[in-house]
Amino acid sequence: MEYFIEGKSSNWEVVLGLEVHAQISSKSKLFSSASTNWGGEPNTQVELVDCGMPGALPVINEYCVNQAILTGLSLDAVINKKSVFDRKNYFYPDLPQGYQISQFEFPIIGKGSLSINIDGNEKVIGITRIHLEQDAGKSIHDQEVNNSFIDLNRSGCALMEIVSEPDMSSPIEAAEYVKKLRNILKYVGSCDGNMEKGNLRADVNVSVRKKGDELGTRCEIKNVNSIKYIQQAIEYEAKRQVNLIEAGKIVKQETRLFDPDKNETRSMRGKEESHDYRYFPDPDLPPLILNDKMIDNLRSNLPELPDQKKERFIKDFKISSYDAEVIINDKFISDFFEEIVKGRDSKVVISWITVELFSYLKKINKTLEETKIETKKISSLIDLIINGKISNRQAKDIFEDYLKSEMYANDYIEAKGLVQLSDSSQIEGLIQKVLDENTKMVEQYKQGKDKLFGFFVGQVMKISNGKANPKMVNEILKSKLSN
Repeated sequence: MEYFIEGKSSNWEVVLGLEVHAQISSKSKLFSSASTNWGGEPNTQVELVDCGMPGALPVINEYCVNQAILTGLSLDAVINKKSVFDRKNYFYPDLPQGYQISQFEFPIIGKGSLSINIDGNEKVIGITRIHLEQDAGKSIHDQEVNNSFIDLNRSGCALMEIVSEPDMSSPIEAAEYVKKLRNILKYVGSCDGNMEKGNLRADVNVSVRKKGDELGTRCEIKNVNSIKYIQQAIEYEAKRQVNLIEAGKIVKQETRLFDPDKNETRSMRGKEESHDYRYFPDPDLPPLILNDKMIDNLRSNLPELPDQKKERFIKDFKISSYDAEVIINDKFISDFFEEIVKGRDSKVVISWITVELFSYLKKINKTLEETKIETKKISSLIDLIINGKISNRQAKDIFEDYLKSEMYANDYIEAKGLVQLSDSSQIEGLIQKVLDENTKMVEQYKQGKDKLFGFFVGQVMKISNGKANPKMVNEILKSKLSN
């Protein structure tokens, strides 16, 4: 799918690269044993290393190293057996050490790739590198008291910076890349992918050029924490750059901020280059050395990834590629589906999850995980539909109220008096009553007015208060009318 920014004289291509910062799901920080629990009181989850106290020495967290390796393996990337931690020097109030411990020339993970699907077409996005680094603290500005405060709870939390090649060329590609990457991280367990809490955020590099030209000057939009905002920021920034160039001005290489309220990017500062940070190896941390045994052991424990799960679902449960893609796009949903579908009609299960359940989740604005709906809650209802104890229509009508109740399906329909009428003799009696009361219409039906069949079905359902088994009604009614 081609995407261009329309200019005054010609169309412009957009070139995009992303640096995704993913906080590793670790109980402790990268170089200290301080807790990483989100939402604690300010400055309560801080040790000496995290607040830059002189003489406090960093100690590497092995779990975080393992999670970075697993992430690299999931992206088919090179695992570097030797990597080096560097000091990235800059001075912000929320960076108490005056430098960030990161990796530069020798990162833990080298080149890899990730494939995305756009309108049925696969596109491979290159991964340049993944490096480990510690997060900074948080500045809080209180305008009422005209003062600023520093919270160091996040300082020192382990981040993976996942750097892509400039292989994306539209907002939708960038969005799909982040969705796919976030899903993989959640499958692996290396990051919870929560963008609202800032556990996953992206720096978006945007440049424009005329087709066939060299790469243009890029601007970096910092810390975008929503897929929707990523798309909006790209659209605004690309148009801004095109307008500048066509007005005879130049695009300055700079770092910008996206304001979602005004739907615009604003300049923060000139874009630093690597030499501005004066990287040098951290003297308190020796090179990180990995061996084949360690890497192979982690590779053997790599979980089933989204693309692998998709292929298995298509093969084992005979569902469409589209349905499989929808289901595997969230690990919690895919696990939920797999637990329910075993021994049941996959088409019925897919329909109830992707249509009825998803509609309910959208209405209450919650994820499936947040609702804590049990698989038994859905599977017991599906079983009643399959067994003919309740009609599909009845199930849809009571679905929302049923989910709010504490009962499982069988007890619920008993309590509500919703057990479906499936006695053939009783249904036959109801049909005969409808036919006897509508003899003229019966004659019209026999003369070729086939559409009246739906009328007869509706009347039977009406006098049965919606309890008659629709399948049996259709079968018995057809038999009677044909005779």
